[in-house]
Amino acid sequence: MNIETRLQSILNRSLNRHVPGIVVLIESGDGEFSWTGTAGAVSADQQYFIASTTKLFTTAILLRLHNERKADLDTQIGAILSREMIEGVHRCKGHECSQLITIRQLLSHTSGLPDYFQDRCDGSTLQSQLIHGHDKAWDIHDVLTAVKRMKPKFLPNTPNRAYYSDTNFQLLGLIATTITGKPISDLYDDFIIRSLGLRSTYLYTDPTDHRPLPLNYKDAPLLIPKAMASFGPDGGIVSTSRDSIRFLKGFFGGEIFPEQFFTEMKNWNRIFFPLQYGMGIARFKLPWFFSPFQRVPELIGHSGLSGAWAFHAPEKDLYVAGTVNQIANPGRPFHLICRLISCF
Repeated sequence: MNIETRLQSILNRSLNRHVPGIVVLIESGDGEFSWTGTAGAVSADQQYFIASTTKLFTTAILLRLHNERKADLDTQIGAILSREMIEGVHRCKGHECSQLITIRQLLSHTSGLPDYFQDRCDGSTLQSQLIHGHDKAWDIHDVLTAVKRMKPKFLPNTPNRAYYSDTNFQLLGLIATTITGKPISDLYDDFIIRSLGLRSTYLYTDPTDHRPLPLNYKDAPLLIPKAMASFGPDGGIVSTSRDSIRFLKGFFGGEIFPEQFFTEMKNWNRIFFPLQYGMGIARFKLPWFFSPFQRVPELIGHSGLSGAWAFHAPEKDLYVAGTVNQIANPGRPFHLICRLISCF
């Protein structure tokens, strides 16, 4: 059985009533191997919500601005954003820390800010409301208003502490637009989409846009277009597996910002098993005893709650991107990726 047949067999066996469609692209660094696989009701060029994989795009924007000397990573956000907007977003142990948070801390999730999406506000989480079908729209002002009613997790830059928070990337989007005077969608277009030739990638902003594959929660479609049009810099991009691979190669290959930045980007902190987070990038690495007979190589990139992912496996020089398009089980993409990578 050749490798393409083995890969397709894995996809076919991964279909079930919760996963009616899968699309995957695996490509070597030199492009000599490139395989696109689909299973179920999805096409190879299907556009889908990449969710938090958007954070790689936002990270690239901030690092590009840093390289152009428009945004130093250690600048405190109080020097960029108005006091009235951010005061109260981080009050911890009697300290008002809101203005002292830096761009670097936002990128690395070491700000201590709570997560407007998954943390409780007024008794429920925004995530819970959405998965139960209560679609709603919001903007950065709504995000900050909610966060001001939440308790921070720790003081900014507490040693060996990180807390994954979508709030961080909402603020990064605001910072980028404040510095440049351009909407974040224009920055994606200018710095990434046009320069890399991404033909099917864009920031989702119109709830009447029906091009992306509808999300699934358990065994039913989850139609939340207002929410998807609100995530913006923390999770609002639509793309394809082909565009995602092209973006990954540009991201890791120095086409958007200098490759030497990766030295400091790979200062890892644990967020939730088995993921670690650096500066704008995530790392998936299983301990050897989880796969003693065939070690799973580390994966660097990002995944999203939608079931989408985009990762680079440096040891094998493979890039893998795709989606299972299922919100209910965040671990599902990683099980699939491990099985696919084990074929190489």
